[in-house]
Amino acid sequence: MAGIRDTVGKDKSRLPHVSRRAMLVGATAAGGLALAWSIWPRDYQPNLTAAPDEHIFNAFLKIGDDGHISAIVPQCEMGQGVTTLLPQIMADELGADWRTIAVETAPISPLYTNTLLVDADSTTFTPRTGVPDFVSDVRSWARREWAVRNAVMLTANGSSVQMFEEPCRAAAAQARVLLMMAAARRWDANWEDCDTQDGFVTFGAKKLRFAEVAAAAALLEPPAEPVYRSNSADPLYGKELTRLDLPAKIDGSANYAGDIRLPDMVFAAIRQGPLGATRLKSLDRKAGMQSPGLLHIVQHERWLATVARNWWAANRALDRFAPVFETAGTPVSSDGIDKALKAALKEDAYRIVSEGDVADAMEGRTKIAAEYAVAPALHAPIETRTATAALDGERVRVWVATQAPAQCCAAIARATGLPESMVTLFPMMAGGSFDACLDHSVAVQAAIIARQVRRPVQLAWSRAEEIMRDLPRAPARARMTATLNAAGGIDALVARIAVPSTNHEFRDRLFDNTPADVAQRAAAGKADAAAVEGAANIYAIPHVAVDHCPADIGLPTGRWRGNADSYTAFFTECFIDEMAARGGTDALSYRMAMLGKAPLLARCLLTATSLGGWEGGLSGTTQGLACHSMRGSHIALMATARQSDKGLQVEQLVAVVDAGRLVNPAIARQQIEGGLIFGLAAAVGATTDYEGGVATARKLGQLGLPRLSQCPQILVEFIDSDRDPGALGEIGVPVVAPAIANAMFAATGRRIRRIPLSGHPV
Repeated sequence: MAGIRDTVGKDKSRLPHVSRRAMLVGATAAGGLALAWSIWPRDYQPNLTAAPDEHIFNAFLKIGDDGHISAIVPQCEMGQGVTTLLPQIMADELGADWRTIAVETAPISPLYTNTLLVDADSTTFTPRTGVPDFVSDVRSWARREWAVRNAVMLTANGSSVQMFEEPCRAAAAQARVLLMMAAARRWDANWEDCDTQDGFVTFGAKKLRFAEVAAAAALLEPPAEPVYRSNSADPLYGKELTRLDLPAKIDGSANYAGDIRLPDMVFAAIRQGPLGATRLKSLDRKAGMQSPGLLHIVQHERWLATVARNWWAANRALDRFAPVFETAGTPVSSDGIDKALKAALKEDAYRIVSEGDVADAMEGRTKIAAEYAVAPALHAPIETRTATAALDGERVRVWVATQAPAQCCAAIARATGLPESMVTLFPMMAGGSFDACLDHSVAVQAAIIARQVRRPVQLAWSRAEEIMRDLPRAPARARMTATLNAAGGIDALVARIAVPSTNHEFRDRLFDNTPADVAQRAAAGKADAAAVEGAANIYAIPHVAVDHCPADIGLPTGRWRGNADSYTAFFTECFIDEMAARGGTDALSYRMAMLGKAPLLARCLLTATSLGGWEGGLSGTTQGLACHSMRGSHIALMATARQSDKGLQVEQLVAVVDAGRLVNPAIARQQIEGGLIFGLAAAVGATTDYEGGVATARKLGQLGLPRLSQCPQILVEFIDSDRDPGALGEIGVPVVAPAIANAMFAATGRRIRRIPLSGHPV
């Protein structure tokens, strides 16, 4: 039987020995680090630029003499609506007129660090077990300080509102007070007796437009602590305001990286070869140089780029050059991936979660087990990876969509040999991303090409290149084992999950600019708590264990919408359904009996089944359930699905969500609907096989994505709540596949234990 490397203190003999002397040395070092960093000067001021008629109030707000209010947004707009949500929070607190709100992308600055993600990362990858609180606290503090000093402005995990609601509110409150102070001076009044509404400072019957006092207000000093606005009679928070990014997207005036046009600009295409430790070996230079419209070629040890007056000519030239690559080691293949996952499931594992005593609870008891598998999942955004780069003397300017602008800038600087101060980055909106824009390869490549050809250049990956070079969400296999109590409920549950250590790969690539294949090899075998996040975390089961079996699959992997929850929820929710059916119990009742510690999720589940007309999950009903909680939000989904002559047909999805306060209910609904469709795509496709280190798919049409005619009727309801906002961008993804799989069992009596959902055995 495979062993367990216990990371939660269950088996102390497997923990590294820490002597008293080592602990004191570590504490002294940590204390010294804390002291050194505490006295290191770090007075961060806004680094915004302002037009002559604009006035900077703080890092989040500028107000112009014409009355416009520029809301500074430090997160990447990927379609999730962050360029409306954060301005809406600020406009509400400021008492502004929504029609005067404009949006600007924040420059790189420590003031915009996403410390929420840093704290979550610290909790996940720096376990507190066996470490004194004061040492762990210093370590967490040091990680946060490092992130601030390195301006880790990550857009990920649906954290934008959770992270920036309070800073945006505080910034707006401070600006509001300054406006009232300036107006009060004109009226010879007490500023605390003033108020703001619809873009005016008011004092009784007196009114002054923000524009009239902005210049004077920006010169004043605000109170040490924000003074928040009392409840408004007509708040903007909670309204379904029109998205600020939609008009430009509808009329085509919104600029993406591929829309940038510069004088004397040329276009580049690229070929990168198989995944892994790949090098460019040879090319047919004679045939390639005869390509119509070809201007330049740029050879790199890992890729070949062609440059022409239009992208089509550049891409056609690549075929004529017929580059040949060589890859060290065994080429990545689907068979090899599957074998590696199966082998990892049998090897020693790291125990990430341990509650109760599963070994004792299962001793001598009848065990019930089932295995599940998920394939790699591609990002497949509408916009393929694109970047525009240009020289400005010895400086380089780059336009690119990025979810980590400071790290993108650092990657460009390192690749070009320039100091970071010589790199100017223009963060663009993304045409979808799903975390693909955490990879900065295209920005680095564009900068290298521009420096070599000495002209502005726009590099766009072809669709085939996008699919073949994508760093997919990791494939995984799980073995779920349970013992039941006398009533048929689960008494003990062990989830063993074989999956690569993606988050170690990701951090090495993002912060150390490590090549994907090198990072993949370095991460192999490491424990990764985030790789099994969301497994068996919602049910009140007396004895639970979650084991991570690190799998070395040879395929570099990346972050994805929903990350580990997108497969751990599939494992858990399908297995729970199987246990309910085994005991002849209604799937709803079975779940409700274990949700005593999750009342918010239980309410979602009851509401979803009521709205959807739950029929008890009986054979032939075509209904299935799934529920999940993650990052402060809860969702329950009821799916109706059946087998038709055209294959799997999902007829209806009924989702009920508790995500706390909603800044903009319309955008919240869009996020859930988008997550459900994204989850549906992953349930039936969004994957590819691999052969010889190369993805076999080349086009979107080969990914098995659902068509519009195959999309189900979707009903989304939100539970009214005054809780702090939870994350919305990803919560819709994890529940779709298990709900459909469970519905298909009700319809056909056949269990599907693989994603994409198919009849192939696991």
